[in-house]
Amino acid sequence: MMRIGNLRHPDFQPRCAASLSTLDGMTLENSSPSALDDSTLAFADKVFDAARTGDADSLAQWLAAGLPPDLRNAKGDSLLMLASYHGHAAAARLLLQHGADAALANLRGQTPLAGVAFKGDLTMAELLLDHGAGVDSPSPDGRTPLMFAAMFNRLDIMQLLIARGAQVDATDAQGTTPLGCALAMGAQEAVAVLRGQGG
Repeated sequence: MMRIGNLRHPDFQPRCAASLSTLDGMTLENSSPSALDDSTLAFADKVFDAARTGDADSLAQWLAAGLPPDLRNAKGDSLLMLASYHGHAAAARLLLQHGADAALANLRGQTPLAGVAFKGDLTMAELLLDHGAGVDSPSPDGRTPLMFAAMFNRLDIMQLLIARGAQVDATDAQGTTPLGCALAMGAQEAVAVLRGQGG
């Protein structure tokens, strides 16, 4: 059986092209698995694994062959969401260079920036913000990336978000501010930063 990632296999190019044309313009969350053939599903698994593990070389070849940069899995996680959440800056940068949407939320309304704020990845947060991620893009419950950073005491992320214009007095669906989130989680350093900002 051919491995999808083996670009030297003589059948790769036509099979890749067929899978890419099937995936183009669609997302896996709006297609039932039965609507996709086994080779397309196997290829999609390979692509999502490459994003998750930071295999920028494979992603570069697939993107050059026409892979949609905003391809999403059944949970709505984009390739960029997977690469950024798992800390793979080279893969994330590559996807952004090919037009991936830095603000594309998954089916739970979570954005890549919220994910990296939770994880505490400053380099990735800067990259996403530089490519159009909304500094105050809320999740469905109204929590902003600053709230996630405050809850988990991600001080460098908080300072970056504030410097980029994050609202320190924003409220979530229950009326909680970033300061309230930090207090609820016992994130004392975050509390001090937010109080210093008038939050």
